[in-house]
Amino acid sequence: MTEKSVIVIGGGVAGLTAAALLTHEGLSVTLLESHSQVGGCAGTFRRGPYVFDVGATQVAGLEKGGIHERIFRHLEWPIPVAKVLDPACVVDLADGLKPIEIWHNPVRWEAERKQQFPGSELFWTLCSFLHRSNWSLVARDPVIPFRNIWDLEQFFKALRPLNLPSGLISAFSMLDLLKFCGCHRDIRLRRFLDLQLRLYSQQPLDRTSALYGATVLQMGQAPLGLWHLQESMQKLSESLLSCFLRDGGEVLFSHRVVGLVKDGQKSWRVKVLSDKSELLNFEALDVVCSLPPQCLPDLISSEGGMPTSYRNHLSNLPQPSGALVFYGAINRKALQKDYPSHLQLDEDELGSLFVSISRDGDGRAPLGKATVIVSIFADVLYWNSLEQLAYQKAKSITLSKILSVMDSWLNISPDEWLIKELATPKSFFKWTGRPRGIVGGLGQDPLHSGLFGLASRTPIPNLWLCGDSIYPGEGTAGVSQSALMACRQLMKNRGINFDLID
Repeated sequence: MTEKSVIVIGGGVAGLTAAALLTHEGLSVTLLESHSQVGGCAGTFRRGPYVFDVGATQVAGLEKGGIHERIFRHLEWPIPVAKVLDPACVVDLADGLKPIEIWHNPVRWEAERKQQFPGSELFWTLCSFLHRSNWSLVARDPVIPFRNIWDLEQFFKALRPLNLPSGLISAFSMLDLLKFCGCHRDIRLRRFLDLQLRLYSQQPLDRTSALYGATVLQMGQAPLGLWHLQESMQKLSESLLSCFLRDGGEVLFSHRVVGLVKDGQKSWRVKVLSDKSELLNFEALDVVCSLPPQCLPDLISSEGGMPTSYRNHLSNLPQPSGALVFYGAINRKALQKDYPSHLQLDEDELGSLFVSISRDGDGRAPLGKATVIVSIFADVLYWNSLEQLAYQKAKSITLSKILSVMDSWLNISPDEWLIKELATPKSFFKWTGRPRGIVGGLGQDPLHSGLFGLASRTPIPNLWLCGDSIYPGEGTAGVSQSALMACRQLMKNRGINFDLID
């Protein structure tokens, strides 16, 4: 162990971002990843010539000044090749009316809203103001929630007069905004918002924080945008890994952390089970953990340095969602028309279906063929409670239902699929190791968002958190922002001021 040593746990986008930034600043960093590859929920797998994105299928923050663009510019590495999604998504409410197209051009999106949701412009105007206010704060890298004087200073340094009115509605939900604007009786608007908000906040309209919801609803519009990576989502992780290795970082695959013990006031002993089932011990001055915070009570014993109050807090965190994900491949001619990359359907029995269709030439399928990924929210407790026979039966029934919906919605008959697989929360547990196969962070309700969320600075010295349960939330842009925040805190704890180059 050296005075510069850091261990980063987890090789998803958050862990990779933290590892790459710290190594670039000259620290000695070891990245421990339980899987055989990096990426986590933004990773990929292959089936013959087809490449499937495991979970995340779109990226925010690649535009000039976006978090990914800033990080790669700081790391002096080319940003991954991507195309902006336009429309970002097409939402079909299955009510016989025209689906809602979420355009990248703000003027075009405004016209779409007026046609689809007449009388709602006051609501969208308020959302736009909150979005600009919130995003201008995020872009100045505040530390939220703050836990000491330095954190508080960073928060106030990032504040501007524009941000102050947002504080007045920090306890409001998106439904409260609708009621304030007199739009809460518009059932079609409410259904649309429920579908979209659950994708980003894991909460419906009435439980999504107004500040968070207003921000994510306009992520698809210029000057921001949602992006489709060339080849696969893995390219983002591979680029970060390349920066990490270039600067001297060490990555150990198939090394699962099974315990964290505080040795003295500063150093950590990290217990690791290797790919050869050997129990190894690593030492470091700092640990950056990108695992779900629900993992920590099992990793750190009471004697290992975790205060009882913090243990109780982590143990009582709300249960995140799981997912059922269908992975399919078809001949492109089986598609009745040129569908956009992302679709969302409100279906009576299955609920919200989020569909991602590869583009010809994007590297996910041979020319003339396409991959189709369908994601549905799932109850992790239910799927983990099933015995093997009941589990296989439930999985088979769900797969048949998805194929039936795809047949009636996109006119893809079950016999046209070249590949058809279904992943459940049990599958995601095997892939990511996340507890019970959860795929998202904390739901962004008013009590667990922003200033009221889980802090990256823990009450245990030299332990830092990042990932989709830490401000500002899930998605590759959100977890990268949390990684930057944790790195700044860690460096300051060592007496070094660290900021991204603007």
